[in-house]
Amino acid sequence: MVATEQRYQQFLSGRAKWNGDSGFAPDSLPDCLMDFQRFCVDWACRKGRAALIEDCGLGKSVQELTWADAVVRQTNKPVLLLTPLAVGSQMLREAEKFGIDAERSRDGRVNGSKVWITNYEQLEKFDPSQFGGAVGDESSAIKDFKSQTKGRVVEFMRQIPYRLLCTATAAPNDYWELGTSSEALGYLGFRDMITTFFKQESEKDGLGWGRTKYRFRGHAEQHFWSWVCSWAKCVRKPSDIGFDDDAFNLPPLHEQEHVVTAKTVRDGMLFTLPARNLQEQRQERRNSIDERVEMARVIVAKHAGPSVVWCELNDEGRALTKAIPGAVEVSGSMDDDAKEAALEAFSDGKVPCLVTKPKIGCWGLNWQHCSNVVMFPSHSFEQYYQAVRRCWRFGQTKEVNVHLIISEGEAGVLKNLRRKMLQADAMFESLRTHMNDPLALAKVERFSQQEQVPAWLQTNK
Repeated sequence: MVATEQRYQQFLSGRAKWNGDSGFAPDSLPDCLMDFQRFCVDWACRKGRAALIEDCGLGKSVQELTWADAVVRQTNKPVLLLTPLAVGSQMLREAEKFGIDAERSRDGRVNGSKVWITNYEQLEKFDPSQFGGAVGDESSAIKDFKSQTKGRVVEFMRQIPYRLLCTATAAPNDYWELGTSSEALGYLGFRDMITTFFKQESEKDGLGWGRTKYRFRGHAEQHFWSWVCSWAKCVRKPSDIGFDDDAFNLPPLHEQEHVVTAKTVRDGMLFTLPARNLQEQRQERRNSIDERVEMARVIVAKHAGPSVVWCELNDEGRALTKAIPGAVEVSGSMDDDAKEAALEAFSDGKVPCLVTKPKIGCWGLNWQHCSNVVMFPSHSFEQYYQAVRRCWRFGQTKEVNVHLIISEGEAGVLKNLRRKMLQADAMFESLRTHMNDPLALAKVERFSQQEQVPAWLQTNK
């Protein structure tokens, strides 16, 4: 405890050395950028190792591409842009639209100093020494500090001078998930961040499930947000950083809950009660498939335009595709090319109803042509948020209807989602406040931005 307190005080006193930028001033930025986008790209270039936590629809793709192009010109070396599986082809189309020299590679081979696009799953095929910069699109992919993806990305980026992470949901479950972004960028390692700012506690969630909770230590909260703002910009709308919002006013979003009664109750039950644990929740979902699918079918049939239906189980996907006329399913069993082809067909308006899972298609895709969203929700706030924002995003011209279909026994799911939503709102507000607080930023500038190898990695040497 004493050592932890000493470490915290050392950090506050400036001995952790976080001062100055490690980037460069871009020689030029393209005219396609809007004023707030230009500001963010310029800041990220000068910072050198930065995160842009921007809401869906603010144009993260063009910012990532123009940042990467600036790094190519600065280093005369290629830049690797990592995307979720289904987003690569869309990113390539964006590059073509904005006149940025980009190509796609799935086998690790690159030739020429340009922007190279690949998905996270192919990262091990690439040699980091070849690249002058790296971009992590939808970087919430590394939020889990125990995941293999996070480990691969951190190890890869440690060897690259210029780095950029972009996402709308950097910490969808709790604040401490920001530590994985910090580690990938070369600032405090995840465990070092936890030790510095948080204390560990155990608690039960709204469903009675036990979990580890990290709470701010003492008066660490203000220092934590100031520290995050030293390497990240957080933008939900342009006015958050002093620009005009006129072009980014969204049409209304209407959310409706539909509760169905399963004809089959859980084993040992005379009537349906809320699921108390994960096992009961899974049983409840399976028992209510027919009723939830029928509700989804009715909702889609009433809507004149395109619809997207988000499910969780393979059985749900098959049943939905069979029940809804013209529906096309994108499933995990399909190969990558088939998945991309089906998602592109829906994006191009060639498919009237898309059925898929959030973990397959909820990141990075632009579906402003669709205003009807049907979802069988889970406890994942990130998947819920990202799924809805494929359609309800800047550029959408119609009111968007979101239909959440649950059974009587799944009441805890929506309760948990609401809790996480409030927490996400609080995080954005904290970041926005400290980002625009000159005094807070002045404090942060006492530290240097010298890259630190995480303590857990140092011990392995």
